[in-house]
Amino acid sequence: MSTATLTAPAEASRLTSALLYLDDIRVTFDGYRALRGLSLTLAPGEMRAIIGPNGAGKTTMMDVVTGKTRPDTGTAMFDGRHDLTRLDETAIAGLGIGRKFQKPTVFESHTVADNILLALKGPRGSAASLFGWRNRVEAARIDAILETAGLVQHRRRPAADLSHGQKQWLEIGMLLAQDPKLLLVDEPVAGMTDAETEATATLLRRIARDHAVVVVEHDMAFVRALGCRVTCLHEGAVLAEGSIDSVSADPRVVEVYLGR
Repeated sequence: MSTATLTAPAEASRLTSALLYLDDIRVTFDGYRALRGLSLTLAPGEMRAIIGPNGAGKTTMMDVVTGKTRPDTGTAMFDGRHDLTRLDETAIAGLGIGRKFQKPTVFESHTVADNILLALKGPRGSAASLFGWRNRVEAARIDAILETAGLVQHRRRPAADLSHGQKQWLEIGMLLAQDPKLLLVDEPVAGMTDAETEATATLLRRIARDHAVVVVEHDMAFVRALGCRVTCLHEGAVLAEGSIDSVSADPRVVEVYLGR
């Protein structure tokens, strides 16, 4: 068994049922302390909204979870046994952690259905390519993802013809095609219409029935619509955590974030 799977930092996380376990994570860039003892746990199947002012450490936290940034110190465990601090981005993605950035990245010259087909989790070797594995995928599997993403009626449209919101949903669908245990979603409703924002909240709530989801967002009305636990970061650490009502009423959160 690899040392990246069971290591000393796993001792603490094995005492919990957390899917994601971050403890005292510290990251410094050229003297700037981006994370200053960040600790956070996420249960399997939980949806969590992360809020906070610019520079609070939200992006750096996601970079640590996905292997883009290696912390100076601290524990980062996934699924109770995988030490994320010892794995690269490819290995972490293979564990079942998918990330969606704020700007959607889709194959615009391909149809919506083909975008999902290209993203589907499956064999990647030369033999799989030779025998056309993706050509044998049942249409029902693609349809199920398109149904979840609300894009069934657009399956034959080039992705380039979709609205901004629809492209966001398509990229979320492409993440779902990888069958992740955890989705990290960065500001999904930026630039969306009110109707698209409402539909996105519905989409993420639907996804959270079967997957853990972390949503970084500034739109507080959207965060409220998610109906999940909220964590507010400030200066690289957790400032407050709880329901949207309790966090919004916290004087410290009002001072550093909501009151601005």
